[in-house]
Amino acid sequence: MDGHDSSAVVNKRTFAKEEDNPGNARHFEGVKKEQGGLNRSILTRAAIDAFYKLNPRALWNNPVMFVVQIAALLTTFFTIRDIAGGQTATLWFNVQIAAWLWITVFFVNFAEALAEGRGKAQAAALRRSRSETQAKKLAGDKTEKIPASQLRKGDVVLVEAGDFIPSDGEVVEGIASVDESAITGESAPVIRESGGDRNSVTGGTRVLSDWIKVRITANPGETFLDKMIQLVEGAKRQKTPNEIALTILLVGLTIIFLLAVATLEPFAIYSGALVSLPVLAALLVCLIPTTIGGLLSAIGIAGMDRLLKRNMLAMSGRAVEAAGDVDVLLLDKTGTITLGNRVATEFVPAPGIPLEKFADAAQLSSLADETPEGRSIVILAKEKFNLRERDMTELSASFVPFSAQTRMSGVNLEGREIRKGATEAIEKYLRGINSSLPPEVKSVVEDISKKGGTPLVVAEGACALGVIYLKDVVKGGIRERFAQLRRMGIKTVMITGDNPLTAAVIAAEAGVDDFLAEATPEAKLKLIRKYQAEGHLVAMTGDGTNDALALAQADVGVAMNSGTQAAKEAGNMVDLDSNPTKLIEVVETGKQLLMTRGSLTTFSIANDLAKYFAIIPAIFAAAYPELGVLNIMGLATPQSAILSAVIFNALIIVALVPLALRGVTYRPQGASVILRRNLLIYGLGGLIAPFIVIKAIDLILVFLGLS
Repeated sequence: MDGHDSSAVVNKRTFAKEEDNPGNARHFEGVKKEQGGLNRSILTRAAIDAFYKLNPRALWNNPVMFVVQIAALLTTFFTIRDIAGGQTATLWFNVQIAAWLWITVFFVNFAEALAEGRGKAQAAALRRSRSETQAKKLAGDKTEKIPASQLRKGDVVLVEAGDFIPSDGEVVEGIASVDESAITGESAPVIRESGGDRNSVTGGTRVLSDWIKVRITANPGETFLDKMIQLVEGAKRQKTPNEIALTILLVGLTIIFLLAVATLEPFAIYSGALVSLPVLAALLVCLIPTTIGGLLSAIGIAGMDRLLKRNMLAMSGRAVEAAGDVDVLLLDKTGTITLGNRVATEFVPAPGIPLEKFADAAQLSSLADETPEGRSIVILAKEKFNLRERDMTELSASFVPFSAQTRMSGVNLEGREIRKGATEAIEKYLRGINSSLPPEVKSVVEDISKKGGTPLVVAEGACALGVIYLKDVVKGGIRERFAQLRRMGIKTVMITGDNPLTAAVIAAEAGVDDFLAEATPEAKLKLIRKYQAEGHLVAMTGDGTNDALALAQADVGVAMNSGTQAAKEAGNMVDLDSNPTKLIEVVETGKQLLMTRGSLTTFSIANDLAKYFAIIPAIFAAAYPELGVLNIMGLATPQSAILSAVIFNALIIVALVPLALRGVTYRPQGASVILRRNLLIYGLGGLIAPFIVIKAIDLILVFLGLS
């Protein structure tokens, strides 16, 4: 390694400043800036992309809008033919029809491009960062600098303080503080080290201190960054099963209305009605479900982007959609249901020991203990007995650190020896000085264990002073979240390595529906298969290699970004924040995607009815005056009615773009309640709103003399 002194690097502990590496700093700031919401640059880029998407080959993937574009092309062609032939009687009307048909296609493309915008901006910034990153590839004892794009799976690279990690990999040597904010948006650095389940690193993140050796686990084009770039670009996004089914339905309706409109020309000739091709094109566009057909792609892309905003990387749209149908959630206890750190909740003194004396000894033994449990003991003594922290130097105290061999810690001061530790450890300690643990203390230990807590015994000299009750604290509000999920028909199952008694206590307190105690990889896999055999869709989280089988089996497997490569490859989603509670948010995002698609489909079909009442009477009213009774909106002229319907058809897409991007407001309610709400707001609303808006457009056109 060119004489590189590893020990010297380990001891640096110096954080690289951004001014020491201005190129990397620019990339870092660029990514952070791009992670924001919609801005002028994104809107401008979306408008440009909307023109590119007018390419028929691009629109071919959206059959409904492809038909609209064909209608716009034919209308434009016949309008130009009329101009060339000197036929100007309906020229202005035809020009307006053609213009609004093109505007309809453009607005649909703009909605799709806007949905892709934020993700593309973030991906572009990350791509720039990756393209200019240099890697220090290790070859024997030498270090070779090469572009990150030349790295291959299995290569080992050295990453030092201030360097960007060139590609996805696993730490094989060393420990370092890593800034992952460019990927996750979280400013707090994380620790990555070899071994265990915290050895995975992501390309594009930066090492702040120390050094690590990373074995590359992905070839160019296969990294999580590459997958993110592909997924946020609409052309790379695969349609989900529900989306494909809805597209087939829309194509079927389009074909039916296309055949219906095609037969109107001979019928109009027979009846004496004057129906031009622009009028037929306008009728076709208003009959087919252009609203949902135009917004369907944007809804799917926006759903993926909402997950991305929550720092969730979905490997496919299918995974997001499946999350919306999940009805069983498997949740790890530690870090998901409980806070993850046990907290001291009670001091139980031994017989004959004053409670305050015991609390004082417990606090003294924990003053130098920087673990969350140790700090909670100090705080509990302070809150209950007003025992303030004391300066260990003034007390001439020497701290005895915890070790895996003794399984206890403590403090020596002024002739006193105080020890704190597991029951077995304190028993062994007391036996070594010809003492023993009183039966009453053993009884307290057993009682705490039965309640699902962890007992810590404190002894001073040969005397056991009492027991500290450490408890897994259930997260605030988690019980209410589980109740909401239950109302939605989702069953929650807690997964824990605790014994069944402890697991039952915590499960009851948290309000989960079921639990799996003493969980092993085989037990998790068996449980998932059991639920799936019963017809359920199952979601779970995991971060270790031992979770890989279960993650692969689950319908929605969320792997932690900090976890092993095996776990990330097995799951179909990766949580860049490595926060197990995100599983609940994933389900909510999936349900919101399904609700948005369903709501806008309902609205689209409902507002089509209003357009029928506007345009069909206008076409045939002259030949069949009896149809005038269908002109319930009292539209001024046939031309005004047709033009008003076409304008509404274009503008409603613009009006619904924000809703398609944001998603319908999610509420944890049952299916029947959601259906009633959907029909009331988007069904009835979609039926009434067009009557009002089309009439308003008609009045404006008449006032401006445009019809």
